[in-house]
Amino acid sequence: MIKKVRRKLFVCLMGSLFLCIGSLQAQENYKPTWESLDSRPVPDWFHDAKFGIFIHWGPYSVPAWSPKGTYSEWYQYWLQDETLFGNGDFTGKEIVDFHNETYGEDYSYYDFGKEFKADLFEPDQWASLFKESGARYVILTSKHHDGFALWPSEEANDRGFPWNSKEVGARKDLLGELSESVKSAGLKMGYYYSLYEWYHPWWQNDKERFVNEHFLPQIKDLVKTYKPDVLWGDGEWDITSDDWKSKQFLAWLFNESEVKKSIVINDRWGKETRKNHGGYFTTEYEAEAPEFDRPWEETRGMGFSFGYNQNEDSGDYNSPQALILMLVNVVSTGGNLLLDVGPDARGNIPPIMQERLLQMGKWLKVNDEAIYGTRPWKESFQWSKGEKKVKADVHYLGGDFILKQTLNPHLGQAVKEFFFTQNEYSYFAIVPKWPGKEMRIKDFQPKDNARITLLATDQNLKWNQEGNDIVVELPDYDPNNFKPEEEFAYAFKISKY
Repeated sequence: MIKKVRRKLFVCLMGSLFLCIGSLQAQENYKPTWESLDSRPVPDWFHDAKFGIFIHWGPYSVPAWSPKGTYSEWYQYWLQDETLFGNGDFTGKEIVDFHNETYGEDYSYYDFGKEFKADLFEPDQWASLFKESGARYVILTSKHHDGFALWPSEEANDRGFPWNSKEVGARKDLLGELSESVKSAGLKMGYYYSLYEWYHPWWQNDKERFVNEHFLPQIKDLVKTYKPDVLWGDGEWDITSDDWKSKQFLAWLFNESEVKKSIVINDRWGKETRKNHGGYFTTEYEAEAPEFDRPWEETRGMGFSFGYNQNEDSGDYNSPQALILMLVNVVSTGGNLLLDVGPDARGNIPPIMQERLLQMGKWLKVNDEAIYGTRPWKESFQWSKGEKKVKADVHYLGGDFILKQTLNPHLGQAVKEFFFTQNEYSYFAIVPKWPGKEMRIKDFQPKDNARITLLATDQNLKWNQEGNDIVVELPDYDPNNFKPEEEFAYAFKISKY
C-alpha cells in the first residue's frame, strides 16, 4: 500500500514537472507579434553591464569630415542629397563644397571603399583599450546606411559591385577579427546593423525585394556566422515593422538561432517601434530617460560625431569628468551608457579618445561597486533648490548639460547634489564635488549600525540621524589622498545590513 502511494506521488510530481517544463518551452516559443516578442526578458548581463563602447567605422572614415555639430558618418547622404542637419545653421552645400575641393567632382563616395585600408588596425590593442576603459560590451557598425559591410557579406555586393571589407580596401574580415579579440578579452560583442541603405537600387525602387532578398538574408548571415551578444538595429524609420518583416525575423532569432537564449536586441525595428517595442529602449544625445518600463541605453559620441571627424578639435570633446558624470547620471536612472569612438581609415583610435577611455577606466576601478550590477534607488537624484530643467534649443544635447546640472549651473538653476544607486548589499551616493565638512542625504534612514565609507579610501565615516535625514561627517579635504581621476566624482557606500 505504501509503495502504491509513493508511486502515485512520484507520478504526480513528475507530471507536474513535465507540465512546468512544457509551460517553459511554450513561453520560449515566441510568436511574431509584439505582445509575444516584448514578453521576452532582456538577459541579466545587460542590466548589470552599465557601460559599453560603440564603434562607427567605414568608408566615411576616409574623408572623416563634416561641419561641427553634425554626423560625419552621414557623409554620403550629405554629399548626394546636398543637405545637412545638426547643431548649427547650414546651407546644405558644406559637404559638397568640401568634397569637390578635396577629391574632385568626379570622385564617387564608392571610391572611398578602396581607400578604407585599415592597414594599422590592431584588434587586440583595441580590445585591451576597451577592457581598460571599464566597458563590459562592444558594439561595432557591421553595416551603416551606406551599405558597406565589415565582413564578407554576399548581399553587400548585390548592387552590382564588391562593397565589403574582405574584397575592397582592407581586404580583411574586420568584424570577425575584432570579435575574436573582444571576446578573448572577456567582453560581450555586438553589432550595429542598418536595416536600410540610402542608395541601394532595390531600396529606392523595390522595397519589398530589398527586404526579402537583401535585408533578411544578410542579417541572418550576420547572426549565424558571428553569434552576437547584442544586435543593434537602426535605419528602421521609413517603413513599419510589418513591412520590414522584423517580427518574423525576431521570432526566428529568439526561437531557432544559436543565440536565442543570450541575444540582446534594441528597439529599432520599424518606424513605430522605437521606445515602444523590442528589447531595451534607446535614446541618442538625450539626458536621463523618462520612466521607461524596459531597460534602456543612452548613446552618444565623445564630441558630436559618431564617425571620426577631423574637423572636431579638443574643445569639441567632452572632458573626462563630464563623461563620468554622464555615466553616473544614466546609471542612476537604470540605464547603460554606450559611448562611441570613431577610428580613422587606417585603424587608429585617435589619442584623445584613448585618453578619455583610460581616464574613465581608472575612475571605474575605484568606484566599480557603485556602478556595475546596480539598480535605481527610490530616487535617482537629490536636487538643490531652484529650477531643475536645462533648456537647450539644439538638435543634439551636448555633454555640457551634465556640467550645468552639477558644477556650472545658470543663475537660479538647481543642481544634482547626489546621484543614487544600490545593489543587494549597499546603497551608494555619488557626488560631483567634495561636499565640505559634512553631507546631508534627505529622507533616508539607514540601519542604526550601518557602515558608511568613501570608496576611494575605504575610510569609515561618522554619521547621525537628524529627523528624516542623515548627516555624514567628512574629513578635511586633502588632494594628496586622491588620484586626479578619483576627483571626477566621489562615491559613498552605505551598508544595508
